[in-house]
Amino acid sequence: MEPRSPDLAALVAEAAVVLDDATDLFLKGHRADSAVRKKGNDFATEIDLAIERQVVDALVAATGIGVHGEEFGGTAFDAPWVWVLDPVDGTINYAAGSPLAAMLLGLLHRGEPVAGLTWLPFIGERYTAVAGGPLIKNGMPQPPLSRTELAATLVGVGSFSADSRGRFPGRYRVALLENLSRVSSRLRMHGSTGIDLVYVADGILGGAISFGSHVWDHAAGAALVRAAGGIVTDLTGASWTPTSQSMLAAAPGVHAEISEILHRTGQPEDY
Repeated sequence: MEPRSPDLAALVAEAAVVLDDATDLFLKGHRADSAVRKKGNDFATEIDLAIERQVVDALVAATGIGVHGEEFGGTAFDAPWVWVLDPVDGTINYAAGSPLAAMLLGLLHRGEPVAGLTWLPFIGERYTAVAGGPLIKNGMPQPPLSRTELAATLVGVGSFSADSRGRFPGRYRVALLENLSRVSSRLRMHGSTGIDLVYVADGILGGAISFGSHVWDHAAGAALVRAAGGIVTDLTGASWTPTSQSMLAAAPGVHAEISEILHRTGQPEDY
């Protein structure tokens, strides 16, 4: 379904109200117990489910655009227009009582991330952007990312088990982190892909590596990082799309350095 208005800023403003309305529920549910067991050690809380229901209904009513959510699916993410929602990113953090959890909402137009919103309710930070920038933090436009060097920056990486298998085996991840650490000893695991990505957009991190393939983890961040002047690809260097199996988001300069380290580390299947 095409939106009633092609004005991306207006759509983001409407979406911001929807996320603000869900913030109290998000805050009240801190340390919520697991409600739905998912793959591996992942799970959803009742708050994930409740926020998704509330936000989906409100977004469709306010914008006329369908939603693809983490918990219930919905509109296909290759639709002409679709919101992509992660109601609680960093669910394990959230359930444990950590403040490192977020609400993520991206807008895709024919697969291209054209707007993003990331809410960090426990920290009191709200980020938005539309294609072309700038990144807006708590209502204030931020300067674009400048070119920087890997050795001078923090780098966000996803958590994992060294014995895990799959597309990016644990031993491959260990080797990559070892190689990264030789250039930057400032590696960070926040336990939230969305927070890693918005921190790249905000210049807090120089780069972030995600070994995941879920579009709801990446859509908002892809829009935010690109709007801020960063580079977003998968780990092979191909431009990120909703079907990508990984993500590398970084400031200019850092992206090229991490890409070279990825190349030198070799292919995941060799591990």
